Amino acid sequence: MILRAGALLLLLYALGFALFGVTLGEPAGATETDSVVVLTGGPGRIERGIDVMRQGGAKRMLVAGADPSVTRADLRRRLGARSASVLRCCVDLGSESVDTRSNAEEAGRWLERKGYRSLRLITSDWHMRRAEYEFRRHLDDDFSVITDGVPTKPRLTTLFGEYNKYLLRRLAVLLDL
Repeated sequence: MILRAGALLLLLYALGFALFGVTLGEPAGATETDSVVVLTGGPGRIERGIDVMRQGGAKRMLVAGADPSVTRADLRRRLGARSASVLRCCVDLGSESVDTRSNAEEAGRWLERKGYRSLRLITSDWHMRRAEYEFRRHLDDDFSVITDGVPTKPRLTTLFGEYNKYLLRRLAVLLDL
């Protein structure tokens, strides 16, 4: 009986991983929101946020989890002159957060200060499920969250690690840890 239960749990785990791997976050369409929140840590994320801002898709952008030593000038050098006007007027660098959960907390405080009620959440496609979970947990139901996954080609080990982090976080919340 214990062997069957273990086999069933292993099968459910494997099926969940397969589903996780084929349903990664996708880029959002031309939906307008009050704000853009970009989570640092992967290529193409900040660039995607700047593109959304340049197209008029939001009023302001928060780069959550930025290293405290990073400045707008550093970003301008990295992103080029096309980003200069957006960086100057409409981008805030948040350096209070160190992980996905604290990204959601930092963004929540920023959204409240600005009075925004909708956001476009930008992160890598493989990270989107856990990021969206943390943001929806932290923000009340009055907030509208649009997910915008930056397409990547994640390695199997990246997907496996992220799937386990997602499951463990869900379990921790379930057990109130």
